[in-house]
Amino acid sequence: MGSPVVENPHWQNWSGTEAAVPVRTVRPQAVADLSAAVTAAGEDGLRVKAVGAGHSFSGIAVPDGVRVDMSGLDQVVSVDPKSGLVTVEAGMPLWRLNEVLDAHGLALENMGDIDQQTISGAISTGTHGTGDRYRGFAWQVKGLKLVLASGEAVQCTEFERPDLFAAARLGLGALGVIAEVTLQCVPAFRLHAVERPERLEAVLEGLDEAVAENDHFEFYWFPHTDRTLTKRNNRHAMSEPSRAPSRLSYWWNEGFTENTLFSASNRVGVRFPGMVPRLNRMAGRVWSAREYTDVSHRIFTSPRSVVFREMEYALPREALPAVLRELHAMVAREGHTVSFPVEVRFAAADDVWLSTAQGRRTAYVAVHQFHRHDHEPYFRDCEAVFDAAEGRPHWGKMHTLGAEQLSRRYKHFEDYRRVRDEVDPDRRFANPYLERVLGG
Repeated sequence: MGSPVVENPHWQNWSGTEAAVPVRTVRPQAVADLSAAVTAAGEDGLRVKAVGAGHSFSGIAVPDGVRVDMSGLDQVVSVDPKSGLVTVEAGMPLWRLNEVLDAHGLALENMGDIDQQTISGAISTGTHGTGDRYRGFAWQVKGLKLVLASGEAVQCTEFERPDLFAAARLGLGALGVIAEVTLQCVPAFRLHAVERPERLEAVLEGLDEAVAENDHFEFYWFPHTDRTLTKRNNRHAMSEPSRAPSRLSYWWNEGFTENTLFSASNRVGVRFPGMVPRLNRMAGRVWSAREYTDVSHRIFTSPRSVVFREMEYALPREALPAVLRELHAMVAREGHTVSFPVEVRFAAADDVWLSTAQGRRTAYVAVHQFHRHDHEPYFRDCEAVFDAAEGRPHWGKMHTLGAEQLSRRYKHFEDYRRVRDEVDPDRRFANPYLERVLGG
């Protein structure tokens, strides 16, 4: 029992956008250790920040006092295959959670395209996938064990401390440290994937049908071109035969094309910016049509080795075509050099207080820049377009909005702040990012 102090004090997130040297770093092995670490931080007058895989691009997880390394809290607590309720410790990474669910004939209802995050990090930042009938990770949460600023470990559900649950299932790490998560999972399923290049205007003109007729529809638009790569994933029973890509096909698409070749293309673009439009047109051709079937999480997720910066905004679904056309025009008008595709996904409305899809059908638009490109001018102009459409920024990705602007975009913003005042009046779990987006 006890939380070992980690020797190397320096911390940096995956993308290199944030770094810190916390006063100390602890790695709890049990909930009691976590409670003791929070209590000790309070006695020393230090703030506390739980840190998982570091896959947030924003400063949401930057630790300036005590950094809680969650990697020691990564075990299964309970699995009920009949109800689909699964409880795991909060530091379990998604890729390992998928292995656990596979073993019990279960699956997450929906996923994003990266599986390296911890489950607590994914729900606390509003991670989501795509699908007009499906919602983000926080929607799948049915219960939480949370260590509060006092060091007390409390349970919350829809029926037990319901206001705390309503706030904490997408809590930004500002209410306490999540120790355990209970998820509503579904029977395992396969996805049939169809990917093909299409023209941007054709995609926008047929958007309503594509979104409505497919379980999970998304597309990538290559700036400086009118090319897109569309992805249609539809759900099938596990009794359907698997037609997974061959090892060679998987290496060519996920390993070589999407990582090695794409990395080389971006490095060339840094040295010779004028070549980027031509490289993007070539990328649109290289990412050719393919069709395959596999277990859901193997279709949802892909490896990502190319380091980039990302901004993502959640827009009212009906605003998407005009926003994309304006982005297309803006990139040309302002002379930006953009080597990364723009990713577009969809989600159903939900009722999670700080969910970016709260109360409205949502289209997500994510813009990226290679880490060696200057992202700021491009992101600034993109954000102006998103802001004009009443967009809500992804909590774990780069943006410049503050509490005053955000409070007008969330019906339950003040409800959330009321709960925060109740459970963390001294702001034990604050950091500079949370001060900006939530206020003092």
